[in-house]
Amino acid sequence: MVIMLANLLKEKGYKPAVLSRGYRGKKKTPVNIVSNGEKVLMTSAEAGDEPVLIAKSASDVPVITGKNRCRTGTFAIEHFGADILILDDAFQHRSIFRDIDIVLLDKTRPFGNGFVIPRGELREPGNALGRADIIVKTGGRDQGSGIRGQGSGTHIFEGYRKPVTLLRGRAGDVFPLDYLHGKKVCAFAGIARPDSFKKTIASVGGEMEAFLSFPDHHVYTEGDIDRIRTVVSKSSSQIILTTEKDGIKLIDFPDFLRDIYLLRIEMEILPSQKEFESIILEKLTA
Repeated sequence: MVIMLANLLKEKGYKPAVLSRGYRGKKKTPVNIVSNGEKVLMTSAEAGDEPVLIAKSASDVPVITGKNRCRTGTFAIEHFGADILILDDAFQHRSIFRDIDIVLLDKTRPFGNGFVIPRGELREPGNALGRADIIVKTGGRDQGSGIRGQGSGTHIFEGYRKPVTLLRGRAGDVFPLDYLHGKKVCAFAGIARPDSFKKTIASVGGEMEAFLSFPDHHVYTEGDIDRIRTVVSKSSSQIILTTEKDGIKLIDFPDFLRDIYLLRIEMEILPSQKEFESIILEKLTA
């Protein structure tokens, strides 16, 4: 979603910058420049996997991490001339004003067990969604949802993670999705919802031979790589496949990265991408 918004606003003539907390990044200085809009300057170990993926996928858009978004936002305005700030994961960050709040909710478990931290997964009670301008229900096209409107000012859309292409890990060569059709796949991922990755692979014709699941934001080790290779050698897999986000964290294993493929996805908004974009642009103009 952040990548889509950054590219959209750049295309419409804005000068966006992305602000992220930099979850699990080792660099803890107040302002960390992941990308200056021309070049990616930090690794996933330093900045966190998601800020680096955003930096690589949203060309010409500065990406900055830091705990205080007011501080990183001011830096983006003063040093990069940003005229719009995209805050990644900041619905609860109340100290900085927003023109638009967009909240993504998983269709299958939008409110977890219904309780807030530490008893549940929610950071706020469900009625906090009344502050949202746009709610995007994420998941597969065929999944139902218990999410309903929060008020007259809230727009509700569906967000489908659409696979678009395959990348050869180290070289970055591009392959069409048809390349996966009928091939036996050994896949692995360190993401919050690994089952969604399995379904995506099946949707493009890949035949799952083996699957290894790691914790979200997992930092891979030599032992992990050996484990994956062992599973591949004991199976009849023809392709080793992971997510593009996981690929960001494998830069320290160039030989392994050379042997795998990364699945690139984009966010498709339903029922109307055009309407979604129009609402955002109209609010910004106002």
